[in-house]
Amino acid sequence: MILRRLLLPAAIALVATAAHAADVVDPKPLLNDVRVLSADDMEGRLIGSPGGAKARAYLTERLKGLGLPVTEQPFDTVMRDNRTVRGVNLIARVEGAERGGKVMVVSAHYDHLGVRNGEIYNGADDNASGVGAVLALASALKAQRPKHTVILALLDGEEGGLRGARAFVATPPVPLSSIGLNVNFDMLSKNGKNELYVSGASPQPYLRPTLEAVAKAAPVTMKLGHDTDADGKDNNWTNQSDHYAFAEKGVPWVYFGVEDHPEYHKPSDDFATIPQDFYVRATRTVISAVRALDAAMDGFPAR
Repeated sequence: MILRRLLLPAAIALVATAAHAADVVDPKPLLNDVRVLSADDMEGRLIGSPGGAKARAYLTERLKGLGLPVTEQPFDTVMRDNRTVRGVNLIARVEGAERGGKVMVVSAHYDHLGVRNGEIYNGADDNASGVGAVLALASALKAQRPKHTVILALLDGEEGGLRGARAFVATPPVPLSSIGLNVNFDMLSKNGKNELYVSGASPQPYLRPTLEAVAKAAPVTMKLGHDTDADGKDNNWTNQSDHYAFAEKGVPWVYFGVEDHPEYHKPSDDFATIPQDFYVRATRTVISAVRALDAAMDGFPAR
């Protein structure tokens, strides 16, 4: 209770100062990134496929165009059919104003399901939308430097086993002990009720004041939840995306996503089905959240 009282006023003030950074999200490149990544010629971006390599080349050029050097982190993984394939994570870094302290990792997986039975699973929401938001965040952080260094991790092989995230935490670019928080984006663009969920506050209650403050100012209906045993196995998102690989290593985490929709893991998850206004507002929301969490991170408990 004492920690909550101390953090809440500060968090509200931080959200107010971050609002301008969130407002500069340019819809044109944001939407174009999702359109390009979810086009048929990306062939569903399956790990180890030509489509995955094409998506990776596009993302590398986008990050370099923002002035961010990109490092590839290759890893080999065995698929369910016993094939060994090469996955590749992309890692970029925005130096913080205060170097030498905690580091934040913002992640999103760029792979999807590929081609099945002749149908392309384009994965516009899952997870071209999260990757597009990371690129928008990169642009915002370059324009207004964060307090802490932020590592942007575009991860491969999430579908079917969090493979890229587990490769990342196995050989991280910085010591795991220096990672103060993982913020994961996975499915941000499709919700007919104007709702975006954030998970992580229930198992890590020190995050709640900051996230509740962000929710109050958010341009979407931002809800905290999907992170307790009471939610049930399918609705507890603690282990449902790449943040779980960080959680397994004791790294604090926050996960932003929408609830499942009719296009989830279907060939119909195309760019044309994305409600663009909601997606732009959801991206503004997660950028504001990153700003607020960055500002609050030094107050998180030591581990």
